[in-house]
Amino acid sequence: MIIKRAGQFFSRNWSWPFFFKYKNRLTVRRKGCLLLKKEKLRIENISFQYPGAATYALKDVSFSLYEGEWVSIIGQNGSGKSTLAKLLNGLFLPEAGTITVNDTMVLSEETVWDVRKQIGMVFQNPDNQFVGTTVQDDVVFGLENIGMPREQMIERLEQALRLVRMEDFLNDEPHSLSGGQKQRVAIAGVLALQPSILILDEATSMLDPQGRREVVETVRQLVTQKGITVLSITHDLEEAAQSDRVIILNKGEILEEGTPEKIFKSSHMLQEIGLDVPFSVKIAELLKRNEILLQNTHLTMESLVNELWRLHSKK
Repeated sequence: MIIKRAGQFFSRNWSWPFFFKYKNRLTVRRKGCLLLKKEKLRIENISFQYPGAATYALKDVSFSLYEGEWVSIIGQNGSGKSTLAKLLNGLFLPEAGTITVNDTMVLSEETVWDVRKQIGMVFQNPDNQFVGTTVQDDVVFGLENIGMPREQMIERLEQALRLVRMEDFLNDEPHSLSGGQKQRVAIAGVLALQPSILILDEATSMLDPQGRREVVETVRQLVTQKGITVLSITHDLEEAAQSDRVIILNKGEILEEGTPEKIFKSSHMLQEIGLDVPFSVKIAELLKRNEILLQNTHLTMESLVNELWRLHSKK
């Protein structure tokens, strides 16, 4: 009854999405319902300084990542994004603070290999990630290394390729694929190992627009349909705009955190630190100056074009 009344209160007083935290759970209101999501990754007050550097690459950074959530981290070069990725992968250990996975496993020299089993990473260049001569060889490579039985390996292979919509390319050679297809196969190779968290480290930065769309669409489906937890470290604002939450890193510290709608409304703040807003947001602002008012905030071109078509059809 309390949860129901709280949901009614939030429905009347806050627009979607609304978040609050309770005992390592994220409570999300979606369509009037309250959903409790388990904390998958907790970053607490971590700091890191490279040897000989005058300043910290990361300083007192804290945030959490929750089950079935897609969070994007954006920032200029030198903001600390790459350092954060290396810390999450256990290549470096924080000088201060803790990184906790699944609310129990704290990253340390003793646990680094166990943590890596829980965190799957997809990197920038898809060509550097292939080790097999065919798509299926590449996807099962990690499974072979851990000695998984053949029957289970085949099941994982088929499941992972279905998740990224690449099941029809089972016997294709990786070099024959497009950039977007290569990254989807790389994602499948990680998903086959069934990590708790998928981290994309600039995974779309070397792709053409079509390839980026393919990967972003795949990630969105993994999150919404399969409940997979994703952390995207990216320069691509169009990609960040489609995530559930955006974190801005600036000079090694968290400058701002919130929904894409909140973050990209602050165009002046973004420009001050050398960032921009999605192209669709710029177009919407120009339309507003010309007294063409839109009903919704549009973070993607597809969404903006759809509303413009509706406006045009009413004339």
